[in-house]
Amino acid sequence: MAELPELEIFRRDLDKELSGKKVKTAEVTLPAAVKANTNKRVFASKIEGAKFGSVRRVGTLLVAQLDTDEVLCIRLGYQGRLSRAQNKDVAPKGLAVTLTFTQHGGLRMVDTGKTSEMWVCPPEEVAGVVGDLGFDLIEEPVSWTAFGEKLLRRDGKLKSILMDKTFLVGVGPIYSDEILFDAGLRYDRTPQTLSTQEIRRLYRSTIEVIHEALKYNGTSLEPDGFVDLFGKKGTYGDHLTVYGREGLMTPRARGPVVKTKFGSGFTYYCAQTQM
Repeated sequence: MAELPELEIFRRDLDKELSGKKVKTAEVTLPAAVKANTNKRVFASKIEGAKFGSVRRVGTLLVAQLDTDEVLCIRLGYQGRLSRAQNKDVAPKGLAVTLTFTQHGGLRMVDTGKTSEMWVCPPEEVAGVVGDLGFDLIEEPVSWTAFGEKLLRRDGKLKSILMDKTFLVGVGPIYSDEILFDAGLRYDRTPQTLSTQEIRRLYRSTIEVIHEALKYNGTSLEPDGFVDLFGKKGTYGDHLTVYGREGLMTPRARGPVVKTKFGSGFTYYCAQTQM
């Protein structure tokens, strides 16, 4: 699933590519993908003929302004991605929605996991859809004191807290593991056990890992993993230290990466260097 760096890459690409484009047709291959607009006919009636303005990100939701005074919302689920396409391009597996522009091709939403959504609504409804949000590490500067104060008000394990959207926006299993390794902290520590120095380390690692991933165009792992709007893979996977590296030595070379069950998934960490 796309995390914050990948979603921001999509936002930047969409902002450049969609502005000024007018929708000629909307073809819905997977009706469930537009269920928020009741059915595909209603969705098409709301988007066809509309012209795009700027694209912003509200939490993990991509929001494109339309000249109809409404917005197009895109929520990418598991295996969800967006692609810029030409009309002659072969339809890929998992194609959910195709927006064809009056000029220069169109936009496709693809999701073999069938968990992505696209819908049109008034802009004032967006806040209610996303709910309460925590720090957005790309959208706004965050001080370590504000980070620490909010962290210390939380209960639970560090990995769960990092992946809670009301604490941090868009941090999932990949980047939470990388942040915790960089900070030298175990996934099952609680905020109340952290020293001031450890909170500072966690804060610094959180900022640095997210921005490094953005610099490298995100993380592409599986064969059908993340690619940007133009099909280009991210290269941050070459810089991962623990995630998906079970049994391999960590960059600190003091022990192998351990994979262990965590919640409904897994976590990767170094038992020797994460305390």
